[in-house]
Amino acid sequence: MPSPGHAIGAEERHGTAERDTRARVARLILEHGPITASALGEQVGLTPAAIRRHLDALLAEGMIEIRRARPQARRGRGRPAKWFAITDAGRSAFVHAYDDLATAALRFLAEKNGDRAVAEFARRQIADLERRYHPVVQAAPPHQRVRKLAEALSGDGYAAAAAEAPRPGGGEQLCQHHCPVAHVAAEFPQLCEAETEAFSRLLGTPVQRLATIAHGDGICTTHVSPRSLCEEAGVSPSGRPQGSPSPAADAGSGSPEMNLTSDEESGRTSL
Repeated sequence: MPSPGHAIGAEERHGTAERDTRARVARLILEHGPITASALGEQVGLTPAAIRRHLDALLAEGMIEIRRARPQARRGRGRPAKWFAITDAGRSAFVHAYDDLATAALRFLAEKNGDRAVAEFARRQIADLERRYHPVVQAAPPHQRVRKLAEALSGDGYAAAAAEAPRPGGGEQLCQHHCPVAHVAAEFPQLCEAETEAFSRLLGTPVQRLATIAHGDGICTTHVSPRSLCEEAGVSPSGRPQGSPSPAADAGSGSPEMNLTSDEESGRTSL
């Protein structure tokens, strides 16, 4: 007969394993967006009963929520499929512990040197990401570059995916289900703006940020214009006629300059 100490130790190990598995399930929901219980069970390697137990616990904790399948996504008869999505509370659980420190540092920078200093800091921060992604994106055929960018972003924890844009005019959408700096970017949108500029340069076509997690949307969504339309119109990724000097060239600087136009009324930004 096992001793009381042995039984307690076994319970603790079981509890730790349960928490670890539950955290893994929550992260998969975060990274893959709305997903069904069966798909989760396959990825984690759990039985339907086991995955249901973890989903019920996450629902009770407010970490996830249920979304019904859209009518066009339903197949056959029977009850509509349940899709599980991360909630704001669930996303917050993955936020880095240094958000408060980063926000305080940027506030100090803005107070001492103004908003332009914050924008320059944001561009310098995103420059490293752009340098790392550039060879991967440029090595891919033009029609695969959005997908390659999404894969590179996912490797850095952004849980990104590429899809065909549902809006008229074609193009693609780059969707980021997680933003490591969302809480900081809510106060300092220069971080989102610098990222958007980098996407345009990497993809070689104008892009437009349609939604951001920092502003309360469920996903960061960026519309990527078709390269063919830009080539036909003779427009560069910055929105200027091809062949015209860039602000960076005018200033004699080799660093990327802002090509962003802000729409104060809509709260959106476009290149």
